[in-house]
Amino acid sequence: MTTAAIIRRNRSLESVLDEAREAYAAKRPKSKAQHETARTVMPGGNTRTVLYHGPFPICAAKGAGAYMTDLDGHRYLNLLGEYTAGLFGHSHPVIRAAIDTALDGGVNLGAHNAMEAELARLVCARFPSIELVRFTNSGTEANLMALATARHATGRAKVMVMKGGYHGGLLYFGGGGIPINAPYPFVLGAYNDISATRASIRQNAAELAAILVEPMMGSAGCIPADKAFLVMLREEATRAGIVLIFDEVMTSRFSGGGAQVLDGITPDMTTLGKYVGGGMSFGAFGGHRELMRIYDPSEAGSMPHAGTFNNNVLTMAAGVAGMSQVFTPAVAAQLHERGEVLRARLNGIFADAGVALQMVGRSSLMSLHATAAEIRTPGDAASSNDTVKELIFLDLLERGFYMARRGFIALSLMVTDTDLDQFAAAISAITSDRADVLPRR
Repeated sequence: MTTAAIIRRNRSLESVLDEAREAYAAKRPKSKAQHETARTVMPGGNTRTVLYHGPFPICAAKGAGAYMTDLDGHRYLNLLGEYTAGLFGHSHPVIRAAIDTALDGGVNLGAHNAMEAELARLVCARFPSIELVRFTNSGTEANLMALATARHATGRAKVMVMKGGYHGGLLYFGGGGIPINAPYPFVLGAYNDISATRASIRQNAAELAAILVEPMMGSAGCIPADKAFLVMLREEATRAGIVLIFDEVMTSRFSGGGAQVLDGITPDMTTLGKYVGGGMSFGAFGGHRELMRIYDPSEAGSMPHAGTFNNNVLTMAAGVAGMSQVFTPAVAAQLHERGEVLRARLNGIFADAGVALQMVGRSSLMSLHATAAEIRTPGDAASSNDTVKELIFLDLLERGFYMARRGFIALSLMVTDTDLDQFAAAISAITSDRADVLPRR
């Protein structure tokens, strides 16, 4: 063995990561300067926590198609997909044309517009659980409104969520919850644990207004729900008169009608966001007619639901174009299959290399975990080696591929098969080049 080979084998993971961080920083002086400027006016230079990463975050300059360019001129295949909001890529021509047309007609009209009813029609036609729908400006807002609706409809106070779940900035349950969560009395269920969660539902049934669950936990590491677990939630909610809410802000892309169609399980309410508004600021909550009619302003005793930009013309126009012309049910099925194939391909590379890495997820969403253990719960995901994930993140940036620092990938429609071939080749090269420090199976 050569001296160089011995040195490589004896390097620690931490020293290799330090080198990668130094190389990253040396090549991005403009991003670093922009971050330092931002720190003078924003806490940590940040207004969106998930985008922060060390030693300082990338600052994007522009995007086109599936590619993003940073301030220092580095070009990346964008596999982050704006955490699923960027389904249409950067400035999709159909979406861009719809927004241009809307701008020509004027913004901030302060009145109903034809596009809002058309987008509502498209949404109701897609999702079996949605007979009537109302729009919001984010998925967080949509989930808060859905919970408020359930609490009003049932006259009960408590809400069941899953430990480790995420439903927006005020509904975060990693580690059991955070102090700035919405002040509801929460009951924590155990994701994919049928017996424990069923027991908790029955124990609290008389006080439970809603069960809020993602058919696949997105932020927790793309952990799919077992179908049997979702079936149990449906049965218990029906038995106890609890409103079952599917948070499909992310998973709605799994088919033409979301995860609920893919699995054949219909909740009482569904929340949406991200791409459904064409990639603009958007959220929606909808459900059975009897649940949603409380917001009918023509009826006595109706509940108000405000939001200046709930029906803003840019989002309405972009959403109609995206859902009717671009992301059709047929295209959704194709994207689902591409994601399934990619995840299997990457896991094959990891297995062949003998490294303790895996891509977990479903459809076009997936997340990297640096562990050989099966991932079925947020607790399982906690065993992943975060240092390894940071190294792979930085190595991918070096090769021109951008995913989330935590390992999350959301495919956009603009990513090509050639792009994915190149990405798979990069993953293969990294597992080979870093064989001396990556954990083994």
